[in-house]
Amino acid sequence: MTVTTNSSKGTALITGASTGIGAVYADRLAKRGYDLILVARNEERLKALTNQLHTETGRAVKAVVADLNVKADLSKIEEILREDKSISILVNNAGVGSVASILDDGVDDMEAMINLNITALTRLTYAVAPVFVSKGSGTIINISSVVGIAVELLNGVYSASKSYVLSFGHALQRDLADKGVRVQTVLPGGTITEFWDVAGYAKQNESPIMMTAGDLVDAALVGLEQGELVTIPSMQDENDWLRWEAARRELTPKFANPKPAPRYAVSI
Repeated sequence: MTVTTNSSKGTALITGASTGIGAVYADRLAKRGYDLILVARNEERLKALTNQLHTETGRAVKAVVADLNVKADLSKIEEILREDKSISILVNNAGVGSVASILDDGVDDMEAMINLNITALTRLTYAVAPVFVSKGSGTIINISSVVGIAVELLNGVYSASKSYVLSFGHALQRDLADKGVRVQTVLPGGTITEFWDVAGYAKQNESPIMMTAGDLVDAALVGLEQGELVTIPSMQDENDWLRWEAARRELTPKFANPKPAPRYAVSI
């Protein structure tokens, strides 16, 4: 059945949109009345999804083939974010991971991971934030991961890159909240996508703890509607997160001391 609405809520630009979590965000946001700009490397998949969503929802859907690890491609998306004033949502979803240890993965691969998971996400956010501030509205959704907290679970660079996304989100919320810009950081747990094939651990998709991408995105959008700053769909008791976050914030004033702690007293 075709779902159509006459007016648009604006345009959502989604990276890593051709499959998995990004493709589900595209589907859900189109059905909520957003036009779409879908960004991904795989031209065939991207165009197929673009045609499908336009047919099913009646929304305007544009495909932009881009590899965010290529500087010229990244600059092209930054320019779209600066110039297209219809954009009201940015979903920074593109990313890559690994399960290998530091002894098994090459540093060039790790640099490419940093470029995609951190640098591209940061540059796209910097491109759109001033636009949203000038309008007094806009939403930035950054996809982190539970390994941003549970850092020992997977590859160290991947975990660190997702810790960055979480920390970056806290700072964005501080800087942008009073300017009408919403920032949500989403921390998926294990999710059934092609991520695990690329990461070299395809059998993880068969684990009973894995969540579908559909359930993940549906929960994340409910969290967004409820005003959550950080959404962890797989965490059953919200108070577990609230206690952890409160404890982290309570440490801040304890760092402000001009003298080292007594345990570091120099023995002469």
